[in-house]
Parts: sequence; structure tokens; C-alpha cells
Amino acid sequence: MPFALPRLWLFNTTSDAGYETPLPRDRAFASGPATFPTEESAVARLSVCLFGKFSLQSNGHLLPGLDARKIQQLFCYLLLHRDHPHPREFLAGLLWGDNATDQSKKHLRHTLWQLQSALDQKDEHLNGNLLTVNADWVDLHSSADLWLDIAVFEEAFTLVQDIQGCDLDEEKAPLLDRAVQLYQGDLLEGWYEDWCLFERERLQNIYLAMLDKLMSYCEANKHYEAGIVHGTRILSFDRAREHTHRHLMRLQYLAGNRTAALRQYERCSVALDEELGVKPARLTLALYEQIRNDQIDGPTSRSTSVPHSAVHTEVPALELPDRLNQVSKLLADIKEAAQQSIQAIDLVMKGRH
Repeated sequence: MPFALPRLWLFNTTSDAGYETPLPRDRAFASGPATFPTEESAVARLSVCLFGKFSLQSNGHLLPGLDARKIQQLFCYLLLHRDHPHPREFLAGLLWGDNATDQSKKHLRHTLWQLQSALDQKDEHLNGNLLTVNADWVDLHSSADLWLDIAVFEEAFTLVQDIQGCDLDEEKAPLLDRAVQLYQGDLLEGWYEDWCLFERERLQNIYLAMLDKLMSYCEANKHYEAGIVHGTRILSFDRAREHTHRHLMRLQYLAGNRTAALRQYERCSVALDEELGVKPARLTLALYEQIRNDQIDGPTSRSTSVPHSAVHTEVPALELPDRLNQVSKLLADIKEAAQQSIQAIDLVMKGRH
């Protein structure tokens, strides 16, 4: 269940991709690097960032009393799993699993008190609206007056999840662009608990999927330089992501830099060899040959896009001639083999007579 977004946090700025649009009141995104609002402009009393280093502010000021790691872990776990209440026994085992049951419950009880006290010190109503604690359960209210970076980030992805990048409209593309800028680092950097590592990988995969969509949008709308920036970010996480290398080769060529496109192929080849011990796929090699021979078509249009489910097996329009030639050669080989078989059968039948 996503948190309600602050209704007045509205921006009308031009992104790196060159588009400008007002944001609807119910889907406000931070513009540029994720920042916290000031006391004058903030609507949410509490602002939390989980991307990068954990940070919590109340009305634009750091909230004291949350320095202890266990307090932070408890609060962050509740934020990450904010869609349902949690049994106290489970939370005690998760955070103090090495202790006896009675001792772990005691630690949880004390940590919950510390968390509630920290939330109460700035606003006595804030804690009551945010946390519900009883003898058996702990619940975090999604309707609380709270701004959470990962909630905004995930809501943006939900809006575009089933839309191809080249089909993003002038409203959703800027929202997605601002959402990826909230990703100021991996989730809770420096934390290595199992529950954190799982969520970190999940959110990182969402981030890369968002950048993939923005690359396709930028190509379709001729924002080549912005698309190259998105692709470079992807490779900083996975340097052997071959379809991203291909997309970058296209964008660099379309931006007028054939040399960069050819060098991108070399980087792809090296990364695949060092990371996986394989050579570039035939699609990548075919694209390289077309760029080298200066035979690239224009950007992929919306009318020629493929379903999202086929994103990893699609055949770009510029590669169709080569594929057709391969199919024609295959058909010719089949025809020749069939004729040889017919001739052999004829010889056998004539020998019987």
C-alpha cells in the first residue's frame, strides 16, 4: 500500500531529456537529486530517504534519537514492508535472532519505546498517526503524514510497468525521469542483513528497468544524449548487459558519433569476455557491421515497437535485412536438399525397374 504523496510538492522543470511538464497534484516527484523540503514548503511532517545512506528529517531538520542501528533497522524494515502489520515475535526474531526468545522480546520492547520517543519529540501527534503498537502486533500507517523516497519511486514504476519506453507520453516520461533521480545510491548502503540485501536487489532491478524505458523513450523522441546518459548508468551496475550495449551503439550512432558507437562494441566484447567468457551475440555483431558500413536506419518508431515481453529477443528494424537474407539462404538450402532427396529417390525407383 503506497503512502499518500504530499499534494503541494509540485515542480515544473525541464529534465536532462529536454521535456517540460507540470506534475499532477496527486503524483508529485522530487526534481533533480532527492532533497528534503523546507519548513515553509513541506506538507509532510516526516521525510525519509532509504536510497543511499539512511536519513530522516522532520520539517526539514534531522531528527535526533535515531542513531542506534537497531532503531534504524526496525524503522526501515517497517517502512519497506509497510503494506501489512507485523507480529512482535517475528520482529524480535528477525533483529535479535541470536538471543533467547525472552531476551529478544525485551530488546524489541525497548527499541520500540526508543523509536516512539524519537518520533514524539517533534510532534506528539506524529507517532500516534504513524505507529500502532499493541501486545502482539506492530503496524505502520500508510496514511501517516510521511514522505518516503522508495514509495514515490515504486509508485512511478507501477504507473509505467506495462508501457513500453517508446510509448511513454509527455506526462509519464518526466515522472519516470524524476523518479530515477531519487535513486541516490543502493538501498541502505552499508547494511548487509539478508532482508536488506533482498530488497536492495529488487529495487535495483526496478531502477534498471526504468532506465531501459527511458533509453527507448529518448531514442523514439531523438533525445540521444539523454539516452546515452541513462545507458551509461545501467552499465555502471552491470557492465556485461549486452542489450544495453547494443542500445548505446544505436544511440551514439544516431547522435552522429559513429566512432563512439564502434568503441562501444569493443567495450561490450571485453566486458562479455571478462565477466562471462563469451563473445557478443549475432545481433550485436550484425549491428556492429551495419554501423561500420554506415547502414543504420533512423530511430525506432512507436509503430514498429515490440511487446514488452519480447524486449530481450526483439530484432531492431536496422537488422531486418540481414535476418531476411539469412532466412532466404536457409530456405534455398532446404530447397536444394529436397531436390537432392527427390533425385536420389528417382534413381532408386529406376534401379528397381
